[in-house]
Amino acid sequence: MSGNVRLLSDTLAAAKEEGRSSLIAYLPAGFPTVDGGIEAVKAAIEGGADVVEVGLPHSDPVLDGPVIQTADDIALRGGVRIADVMRTVREAHAATGAPILVMTYWNPIDRYGVERFTAELAEAGGAGCILPDLPVQESALWREHAEKHGLATVFVVAPSSKDERLAEITAAGSGFVYAASLMGVTGTRASVSSQAEDLVWRTRATTDTPVCVGLGVSNPAQAAEVARFADGVIVGSAFVKRMLDAPDDAAGVEAVRALAGELAKGVRGQV
Repeated sequence: MSGNVRLLSDTLAAAKEEGRSSLIAYLPAGFPTVDGGIEAVKAAIEGGADVVEVGLPHSDPVLDGPVIQTADDIALRGGVRIADVMRTVREAHAATGAPILVMTYWNPIDRYGVERFTAELAEAGGAGCILPDLPVQESALWREHAEKHGLATVFVVAPSSKDERLAEITAAGSGFVYAASLMGVTGTRASVSSQAEDLVWRTRATTDTPVCVGLGVSNPAQAAEVARFADGVIVGSAFVKRMLDAPDDAAGVEAVRALAGELAKGVRGQV
């Protein structure tokens, strides 16, 4: 069975046709529970997200700040497994028809088996993977299997990336390019880094693949700011924080739905 890389590309293109950026939400699988995480992903899409990244909880999440680390810890203590991540993708995609990616560090895939992981993700209807710590020069095996199964390979670029390095990364990736707006970990911030726009333009000079910006976007005004120059706006910690702050799981799901609606207005410049 082939994955949904084409659906991802078509979704990003459709938003561009509407004259706006795509809204990409991030939520970890298994948080607050597996069932609760599935409902949260569905709520994000129903609220206005175009695409969702499902995080594979990891014990050493080097890119993630304290908010997502807290959610990952809750999921891991709850016993979340890769099978639960696949179930989250499968049920969320089946319910919404939206493109769902998995964001994961390389070690869990390496241990699970690249062929097994890509085959199962494609079977679940996944659109691809974001791999923040997989070096491009070591990615040939992954890319071979991802391409075979119709999955996007999304690499992360950073403000520190030199132009030559950007070209190397964008030539190997597919789906979209994840532009980290600043050096550091995920988290909500008072303002979006001024480095983000420069990084988007430098990345665009190397590829026609959409460039989406993440790290630090947490409210509609920031989403509108980033949407001026990026093809997509990625929001993670703000969604997770809404769930952590909610009095119960049902309220957390509704908080995700509400934030998605607010941010969807932001990427449309309706703030």
